[in-house]
Parts: sequence; structure tokens; C-alpha cells
Amino acid sequence: MADTVKATQTVIKKYANRRLYHTGTSTYVTLEDLATMVQNGEDFVVYDARAGDDITRSVLTQIIFEQENKAGAENLLPVAFLRQLIRFYGDSMRTMVPSFLEFSMANFAKDQDGLREKFAHSFGPAAFQNAIEQSVRTNMNFFGDAMKMFTGFAPPAGGAQSPAPQAPPQGTPAYSGGELDDLKRQMLEMQQRLEALAKK
Repeated sequence: MADTVKATQTVIKKYANRRLYHTGTSTYVTLEDLATMVQNGEDFVVYDARAGDDITRSVLTQIIFEQENKAGAENLLPVAFLRQLIRFYGDSMRTMVPSFLEFSMANFAKDQDGLREKFAHSFGPAAFQNAIEQSVRTNMNFFGDAMKMFTGFAPPAGGAQSPAPQAPPQGTPAYSGGELDDLKRQMLEMQQRLEALAKK
């Protein structure tokens, strides 16, 4: 509800006719206007004007959909990434995905400023683009390795889905003592890798 709004956040109200009302300027805005606000670093929260529910997530998702479908626009979300993201919705590890995505994007954004300054002025746009692509690959590889450590398997070559795991016999515990120890060790290793990466 509105009482949880931060002092730095602008409140946007969405009405039944799908119109978006900017309470700070007392004007109606479009999804394109909200996209510009995000790009300018302006923080806002969107509420359903009738029910009072926070619908910021769905509106941001709609902005991404609109940006991805712009005529002539370069798509940011690869099909393989979208497929994997959809698979995680039904995966037992889905609760970890938001944190990893947020961590990865935060590090990419942090690296981006330095990469832009270094390569755009010294080596030209082509070198800058190559550096960005390499940074993306590094972050995505890190994310993939991290998920493998927690799920305990690597995806098969070619992106094919893994065969469904066999159900354990009835009465058999899900993990033996050794497997629990391995899982704890993997989680500790993952935490250490995250901390090391964050310090870079």
C-alpha cells in the first residue's frame, strides 16, 4: 500500500481504463514515459488505483515486453535465456533465481561504466561492444556455474532438457548423510565465490 512508499519514490496510479497517472506532475503518462524514467534512474512504484495493490512488477514486465517488440529495436533477451527462465518457474531452485539475476545485473552495471569509459575513448565502439559481450558471457557463465553447484547437475550439450529424475524408493530419505555434507560444501563454496566476485 501507499504507506510503504519511500520518500524518493514517485507514485504512479493505474486506472481501470489502463491510463497511468503520475502523482508528482499530476499528468497522465505512458509506458514509454515510465521506461524513460527508469533509464534516467528515477524510482517509482505503481499502484492499482481501485484496489491499492502494488503492481510495479507487472508494469515493469510490460515495459520490457514493449521494448522487446519495438520495430527495429535490438533485443536484449536471448531466446535460450527466456526458455531457461521459464523452466525455472517450475524448478525447486526458483526462489534463488531472483537473487542471482539481481547480483549478476548489478555487477554488469558496475562494470559497464568502467568498460564504456576505457574502450569507447581508447579503442573505439567495436572494442567496447566486444568487451561488453565478453562481460555478459562471463556473468552468464558464472550464473550457470552457480546454479549447477546448487542443483547438482550440468545441463546437457545443446541446451536439451535433462531427463526426469527417478523417484527414490518409498521410505528412502531424499538425501543421505554424505549427500547433505556435499550440499553444505557446495553452498559454502558458492558463498565464497560470491563474496570473492563482489570484492573485485
